[in-house]
Amino acid sequence: MPPARVNLLRINTQSENAPELLNQLRQKLSIRGDIVTPASRERTRRIFGQELTPQEVVERICRDVVQQGLAAVLDYTRRIDGVELTAQTVRVPVQELQQAHRQAEPAFLDAVRRIRRRIERFQRAILHQDVRISVEGGWLEERYRPIRRIGICVPGGAAAYPSTLLMTAVPAQAAGVEEIAVLVPPTRFGAYHPQVLATCWELGLQEVYRLGGAQGVAALAYGVEGIPKVDKIVGPGNLFVTLAKKFVFGEVAIDSLAGPSEIVVVVDQSAPPEYTAMDLLAQAEHAPGASILIGWQAEVLERTLEATAEALDRLDRGQLARESLEAFGAVVQVRDAQEAAELVDWIAPEHLQLAVEDPLPLLERIRYAGAIFVGPHTPVAVGDYAAGPSHVLPTSGTARFASGLSANDFLRAGSVLCFQKEGLAELAPDIIYLAAVEGLGAHRASVEIRLQK
Repeated sequence: MPPARVNLLRINTQSENAPELLNQLRQKLSIRGDIVTPASRERTRRIFGQELTPQEVVERICRDVVQQGLAAVLDYTRRIDGVELTAQTVRVPVQELQQAHRQAEPAFLDAVRRIRRRIERFQRAILHQDVRISVEGGWLEERYRPIRRIGICVPGGAAAYPSTLLMTAVPAQAAGVEEIAVLVPPTRFGAYHPQVLATCWELGLQEVYRLGGAQGVAALAYGVEGIPKVDKIVGPGNLFVTLAKKFVFGEVAIDSLAGPSEIVVVVDQSAPPEYTAMDLLAQAEHAPGASILIGWQAEVLERTLEATAEALDRLDRGQLARESLEAFGAVVQVRDAQEAAELVDWIAPEHLQLAVEDPLPLLERIRYAGAIFVGPHTPVAVGDYAAGPSHVLPTSGTARFASGLSANDFLRAGSVLCFQKEGLAELAPDIIYLAAVEGLGAHRASVEIRLQK
């Protein structure tokens, strides 16, 4: 019996309805805070006693945390997560972290250590360095200092993610961050998962809280009893985590606003269909995850879709991946490689796979993508787990202006200026002139008084 066909959105850029279909695709990939399922709507009614949008839910939770502190955090954890925590149990005890580490498989810890070394090597190599230049009568410096205290959000709803701990904490440590608080939801894949806890201990992370959702973000942003506020919050999460990070931005810094995981794969006749099928499914199995196939040869696209349908039946999360493909996936036939590059820039995807015979010329044409994976032996999983760059990347088209998380995101830059009298005299005419134009007399006088004989 042949495998069931995958019903992806199909677009041919030469057809009349292509612009409309491409806009539909962009809407699917956008960060939307007001789209809820019937089940989610009913759950909101049950918890809050009325219909609220996700944005309204987040605002109410954050304001309650500001007003009521830890009591609100614990109350929402009980109502939303169904877990009873107290001021004494909200933080994972050090003994529990140690025990998880002692009981972890040696092979697991060895893998964590190897990955940590690779991440550290890359992140230290790209770290900004202080720069000082000499100018007439003085010097100017740009210096970098690490943020003192950060918070990391680690998902734990549908799967456990020790990889996210590595990809967020290790860059921060490479930058020199002194204090790292970790939020892991109180689930079997989160704060009660032994490998997640073992990874925390291996990385030296001892401040770990059994919290998730908007209430966890608010606790970090505002500070509550027993949880000091942080200066920056990083890491992925569900829609409510994303909206909460957006709401608290300004009180603290954040890394990005993340939507569903996504990949664009550009193929030609050189791409083995079975490779591409797994690349598409690797994102779809996140459920939700957006997978977009782009090519200019119809027969290549069809062979890839057939391989994808066959592979679905072999995956443990095959049904979830199928639903995700059909809800968020697309296959786009373009005119040629140039149009493929233009479409990639228009989408600005989180992950871009260049599965073409000669990828480097195509790479040079592309400006916007969170991370680009070049050639047949560089699947996205290389970046997700082991290579060195962080897997926390811009989604939903934000790669047009945002970058992936790195050690440099945990530094803040500051300028230092130092002039002798002759240096000030060199700049004085321009300063005095512009201060007069702007009518700021004290600015002008602050220079003139220093140059009087």
